[in-house]
Amino acid sequence: MKHKILALLLCLGLGVRVAAAEPMPLFDAHLHYNWEPTPRVATGEALRLFEAAGVRGILANSRPNTGTHALYAVRSDKLQVVPFLRPYRVRADVQTWFNDPQTMTLIEEEYQRHGYFVGIGEFHLHGVEARSPVVAQMVRFARGRKLMLHAHSDVAALETLFSLYPEARIIWAHTGFSLPAAEVERMLRTYPGLVAELSYRSGISDGSGKISAEWHQLFERYPERFLLGSDTWIDERWDSYGQIMGGYRPWLEQLPPGVARQIAWGNAVRLFGLRP
Repeated sequence: MKHKILALLLCLGLGVRVAAAEPMPLFDAHLHYNWEPTPRVATGEALRLFEAAGVRGILANSRPNTGTHALYAVRSDKLQVVPFLRPYRVRADVQTWFNDPQTMTLIEEEYQRHGYFVGIGEFHLHGVEARSPVVAQMVRFARGRKLMLHAHSDVAALETLFSLYPEARIIWAHTGFSLPAAEVERMLRTYPGLVAELSYRSGISDGSGKISAEWHQLFERYPERFLLGSDTWIDERWDSYGQIMGGYRPWLEQLPPGVARQIAWGNAVRLFGLRP
């Protein structure tokens, strides 16, 4: 024992530094690499941003899908890429895709050309928009191929999607933004296939960074149902990528370690079959 203590003191005296534990790995479940007409950051720079933020995996969905193809092409042991097919070519499609017959042409052509997509979205859909024939076609397409959906939607649209595809696995972008935690819990309880993604979600912590009691309780009750995300929907989000993803760590550290690891990384491993 004395020899071990002396060896440790010697190391300290020689200035040998003990490496700090690596930060908890993160999965970014809402990553856009939009090309309009070129991305904000080069692919190599994006990879450096991911590594610096401790992001070891991303759910890529881009407008157009060119950005997703570019990220999927550079996947590696350092960065696992989960590709989703986005039904948009240009930004204006956000408002019209669910009534545009060309939407299914885009989805079918992209899926046939690139056989690696595991889901469709992120798409924007609210209220009665979810009852359109195009949405029904898209859901049938996803159901037939067991694809996940990534929906930026209100409660009404989500309920319609689940009525069309009861066994669907749907990632709920932004988890209702400011929807009360009690209503979020009702949705999670009602729809076992619903997974809540937390970019832009308010109310999780207060101004001092302390996690709220209701969200702390929600995470402990449903640790397997949450994902983190950056939502780089505009160029400026890339400029603060490290701060966005790093902003999750303070409240993750206030959760039981097992719960925090699930939300940060483990749920993505399970949902998408990633390497741990």
